[in-house]
Amino acid sequence: MRLQGKVALITGGGSGIGRSTALLFAAEGAHVIINDVHKENGEGTVKDIQLNGGNATFYHADVTIPQAVKDMVDHITKQFEKIDILFNNVGISNVGRIDEVEPDVWDKVMSVNVKGVYLPSKYIVPYMMEQKSGCIINMSSCAAEMGLKQRALYSATKGAILSLTKAMQVDYAPYNIRVNALLPGTIFTPFVENYLANAYDNPQEAIESIKTRQLSGELGKPEDVAKAALFLASDDSSFMMGSPLYIDGGVVFGKNA
Repeated sequence: MRLQGKVALITGGGSGIGRSTALLFAAEGAHVIINDVHKENGEGTVKDIQLNGGNATFYHADVTIPQAVKDMVDHITKQFEKIDILFNNVGISNVGRIDEVEPDVWDKVMSVNVKGVYLPSKYIVPYMMEQKSGCIINMSSCAAEMGLKQRALYSATKGAILSLTKAMQVDYAPYNIRVNALLPGTIFTPFVENYLANAYDNPQEAIESIKTRQLSGELGKPEDVAKAALFLASDDSSFMMGSPLYIDGGVVFGKNA
């Protein structure tokens, strides 16, 4: 029960990595607030947590809209009087070279991936500063550290999140707030499965190709990242500050011969 008594907000907690992390955090004793724009997914995660004896609440809000995020944070702090953990997990992707990316697509992905980290952090950090404690986990990606074909926009957002993580840590270390980032490789989530189905004529062939990038020879599972998030959220990582944590099967620092 490494998160006993903690209150944790997970954005994009209705599916994939967010859902797996919510289930794990709840099993470790946290009351988990699931945020998602898809009500059915978010409420489904809450139901699964409650069926397993955990505590969870769903809050529908678009993390790119300032007033919606502020209202959500005000509601949470009024109900629980604190927020111990913020997992900025929400994100979307895009495929294409810079010359192929339309301005409206650029703005949308930047808004969800970067503004979706900025706004929850902006409104939650003051409460953490007041309570002199807190843990923020930002979802970056191994794409922040390496060039990937036709992922210019996605990589730009994840690089921004990694840099933001380091800068935030410097600002908030005096308040006993830790800020770290997760850098997954390719994780086989419903999001990735749907992307492969729509982007490739032969999704299974694409999966086999992606596997070769990773020394593990396999795609990661949402549970792999959830365990890393638990480590960062718990006191086990108390000496980690402004750090990138790789869960990538060896894709960044390894190379198959």
